[in-house]
Amino acid sequence: MAGISDDHGGGLFSNYAAHEKIYSRSVSGRYARLRWAAVLLTQMIYYGLPWLQWNDRQGVLFDLGARKFYLFGVVLWPQDFVYLAVLLVIAALSLFFFTALAGRLWCGFACPQTVYTEIFMWIERRLEGDRFARMKLDGAPMSLRKLRIKSAKHLMWAALSLWTGFTFIGYFAPIRELGPQIASLSLGPWQWFWWLFYSFATWGNAGFMREQVCKYMCPYARFQSAMFDRDTMIVTYDQQRGDPRGSRPRKADPVALGLGDCVDCRLCVQVCPTGIDIRQGLQYECIGCAACVDACNDVMHKMHYQPGLIRFSTETAMKERLDAGQTLRRVVRPRVLVYGVVLLALAGSLLGSILLRNPLNVDVIRDRYSLARLVDDGSVENTYRLQLMNASERPLSLQVNVAGIDSIRVSGNVRFDVAAAANRIVPVSVRIDPEAGRPGSNPIRFIVSEISGDGISHEEKAVFLVPGR
Repeated sequence: MAGISDDHGGGLFSNYAAHEKIYSRSVSGRYARLRWAAVLLTQMIYYGLPWLQWNDRQGVLFDLGARKFYLFGVVLWPQDFVYLAVLLVIAALSLFFFTALAGRLWCGFACPQTVYTEIFMWIERRLEGDRFARMKLDGAPMSLRKLRIKSAKHLMWAALSLWTGFTFIGYFAPIRELGPQIASLSLGPWQWFWWLFYSFATWGNAGFMREQVCKYMCPYARFQSAMFDRDTMIVTYDQQRGDPRGSRPRKADPVALGLGDCVDCRLCVQVCPTGIDIRQGLQYECIGCAACVDACNDVMHKMHYQPGLIRFSTETAMKERLDAGQTLRRVVRPRVLVYGVVLLALAGSLLGSILLRNPLNVDVIRDRYSLARLVDDGSVENTYRLQLMNASERPLSLQVNVAGIDSIRVSGNVRFDVAAAANRIVPVSVRIDPEAGRPGSNPIRFIVSEISGDGISHEEKAVFLVPGR
């Protein structure tokens, strides 16, 4: 074990640098406004959706206990799992499309980790000040002022995290009932768990881990390069224009000084939420938030230089010095077009399938305890259980018929009512004459239709067993 320790006696872990807290500086500009627009839009959707009502019920509710998903006027059952599969495929293709088009656009503007980190940092800046004020406060010994500021910050973080967790479970349980249940301590164990777990995860990830989630925990950072090519729009530094770097008076001529446009102010590093220097080239830690673009453009404006020393561009455009039009034509390439066409086709198919789907679904379950039997009049009888699922927003009066064998008929009640957005399991007995059908398994069809004749009907295949003669 002696070989594990280094010469300084630091042991196995002495070769690993300790994590240094990143104090990112606030920045303003076009992309900062876009990030905050994304924050407002995503949070309005997230916090607002569960409170919307539809036909006297919650508009968006994933009721796992009742095994029903409500999406406004659409009611989905476990049998509609294919929609979830298609939705996941669309999400994956969207990631491919936007990554091929503009790199980590999702990470920089809409990822929940980015969004909540932005909100938490805004709270932190409002209470502790900007970069240097926060560094000074953290480096100062504990005092009443420091304790007051830190306590206020964590209380606000905790309140936001608890509200975020509350909203999360509000997607799976009626959100208007959660407040009284929490006040009376009558939440279920899983609801308590997910509320506190999601709140703690929000508080920890956005308040403390921040860039570490993007750099070490998120797998997207590791495989993103497989989706990049030379014509992908990424945040990049124009090295030909910027180097050699160096500080200079505002009115100095950089050409006369033998310098490029980069004044080496390091503001691009100070505003970066992951603490990288974009001037060193594309790095997997870059989340594409473009904070460095805003900071650099502000410096270029003050120096009366042309903006865009750091900008969204492509490797090809930088190398060949392409203008904006030429760059755009290369960005909209076959790969991106194929992703876009497939994405639109899938999204259109999913939407059309949901809007045009049959609101009536039927599952046929054979009675396992009575395969086939002879009744008093000599007929052969099979018994079934029909699960009638009504995905519409109105009650249905249904009639059950059966076909497939001569003389086949439903014995007993053939009319059943199913409430709106509900399901009902009903027993059904089916009979045939003694001479009808062949011994063994005979294919049949259950035909369930609405009595009013509005065109809602569903056919489901089954088998009718005839004992050997």
